[in-house]
Amino acid sequence: MRKVWVAVGAAVGLGLSFVMLLVVGVYIVAGNLANGVGAGGVGLAKGAVPAAYQTLVQRWGNLCSAIDPALLAAQLYQESGWDPNIVSRADARGIAQFIPGTWATHGIDGNGDGKRDIWDPNDAIPSAASYDCELAKYVKDVPGDTSDNMLAAYNAGAYRVIKAGGVPPIRETQNYVKVIRTLAKSFAAPVTRVDPSRQAAAAITYAQNKLGTPYLWGGNGTADQGGRFDCSGLTKASYDSVGVSLPRVANDQYNAGPHPRREELLPGDLVFFSDDLTNSRAIRHVGIYVGGGYMIDAPRSGAVIRFDPVDTPDYFGATRVTADGAKALPTSV
Repeated sequence: MRKVWVAVGAAVGLGLSFVMLLVVGVYIVAGNLANGVGAGGVGLAKGAVPAAYQTLVQRWGNLCSAIDPALLAAQLYQESGWDPNIVSRADARGIAQFIPGTWATHGIDGNGDGKRDIWDPNDAIPSAASYDCELAKYVKDVPGDTSDNMLAAYNAGAYRVIKAGGVPPIRETQNYVKVIRTLAKSFAAPVTRVDPSRQAAAAITYAQNKLGTPYLWGGNGTADQGGRFDCSGLTKASYDSVGVSLPRVANDQYNAGPHPRREELLPGDLVFFSDDLTNSRAIRHVGIYVGGGYMIDAPRSGAVIRFDPVDTPDYFGATRVTADGAKALPTSV
């Protein structure tokens, strides 16, 4: 639920002609977007990595040429969702999901306190980077992209990569490589322009047709819920309507594509809001941008789906949804 930072009476009163002008403008704005972004080393997108781990990921993500901070962040997110206490069914442990036997061989004392603690992110994150770089050395002479081969070795073992002469024909391994490489784009600071799609304009049209619908916490727009939505239920349904499946919650939707800066926003971008502007896992509200500084959103209990301004103190950032980015995300509630 979004806090009320500013008066929204004027926004509520905006009519169909307003949104139609904004929707039509999606292609005009796209064609006129000319501002580039800086090049250089790979940085991390604003808040994409929780503040407690950002320095670790940025530092250790540059340990060798086969990895970068965004790729390391994507691995950690995919493995644990940044939960340092998680345990998998296979007994993989902690934020980097090391199995105890692998940890015994490859875990390092990342913070120099004399202990190698599988549960401590200060050890586990450096160990993940170190293990990646070690695997990259094993497969450095294998044909193909070294980073792809390294990720495949992480999933299937270096021997299988060497024997196959590249990423082995194992569906799980091929999917793992593709997912991590795709997710890495959402963790990287924006360096290239990504054009909007016709799907973005159609997603706006879906949300536009829900204007005036009462808010429902946990609402997915189903008949038994009276067609009502909460914030992330509305954005998910808007993109579901054009064949792009997003995860259910807002802080996972943030990773559905690259992150345009505020001045680069285009209609169809998802816009996010948080009380902690350093941590994407703390995001608590999302809307769909329609242009002109406004979004369509389902703001809170007692309100209806409406137009709201984007430029408020709790504005966190934005995501330009891509089909590949959405496919790389978890889909469970």
